[in-house]
Amino acid sequence: MADLLDAFNREYGMPSPGPSVLAGRLHELLSGTTTFAVVAGEPVISVGVVTIRTNVWVDGGIALLDEMYTTPAERSRGLGGAVLTAAVAEAARRGVGEFEIEVDEPDVDAHRFYGRHGFPVRDATTGDRAFVLRKELSGSEAR
Repeated sequence: MADLLDAFNREYGMPSPGPSVLAGRLHELLSGTTTFAVVAGEPVISVGVVTIRTNVWVDGGIALLDEMYTTPAERSRGLGGAVLTAAVAEAARRGVGEFEIEVDEPDVDAHRFYGRHGFPVRDATTGDRAFVLRKELSGSEAR
């Protein structure tokens, strides 16, 4: 899984701490109850990592698809859809009340993919677009 996540960031020109660091982080996270992973293939060629957080508005908390990646040669075979479907089912089995996915605005392929699986870019009731705002915290801001 760490190799795939490293490949994911490198494919899109994003920094990665490398597979060994990612493996350590995955080991720590997956040993708890708030993170789980779904994989497909032998060896693994598709992975989804999900974290669950509590929320004041949603019973059972909110699951976030932190990462999902399928190797380029294996795309368009349904593996990503199978991983996503299994991740949503596992979150529901754990009693989670909502499932979120963050997608960068220019990633139209991901928008189409997630839309096909019931995750629209716009709220069905209001028509509002969804946004995720983030700010990295340095040591001084985190205090």
